[in-house]
Amino acid sequence: MTTEIIAAGFGGQGIMSMGKFIAEAAVNQDLNVSWVPSYGPEMRGGTANCSIIISDKAIGSPVVTNPSVLIAMNRPSLNKFEGQISPDGTIFVNSSIIKSVAEGRDIKAFYVPCDEVANTLGNGKVANMVMLGAFAAATGVLKLQAIKDLIIEKYTGAKAKLADLNINALECGAQGI
Repeated sequence: MTTEIIAAGFGGQGIMSMGKFIAEAAVNQDLNVSWVPSYGPEMRGGTANCSIIISDKAIGSPVVTNPSVLIAMNRPSLNKFEGQISPDGTIFVNSSIIKSVAEGRDIKAFYVPCDEVANTLGNGKVANMVMLGAFAAATGVLKLQAIKDLIIEKYTGAKAKLADLNINALECGAQGI
């Protein structure tokens, strides 16, 4: 089992954080992982994407050319990477911003209202965790509990109060699928 993923969006949408959570949760499940970040010239508001490979075999190269999964948090990211998705691939779309994907290809599309769900929870910054929950539930590549455990591990000290919010966002995304 090998899953190649591109996660993309604007800087500030938590793309790198989501990618790192995917990678670290996979490592905690004893899977092999590659995570490669790519930033645009701007920070917040610029483009950001990362490539993640998860496999139960050794990973020969971290280069993702035909991902089986695209997580698109905004329209420019969808436009840039949609054509690279492998046949029978899957696209996760932030439907708060993107209303449709190209028709005519044999690709599954999941529309996840990330921003709306995050705002309902009281913090728009957890939209990435909503998407991560949807990704985990729909693909089965990661166990939801592995991600929850990682959130608890990462959000300590002054950030501990954010753990419950992030777990709640993750669960809302998973339940929406």
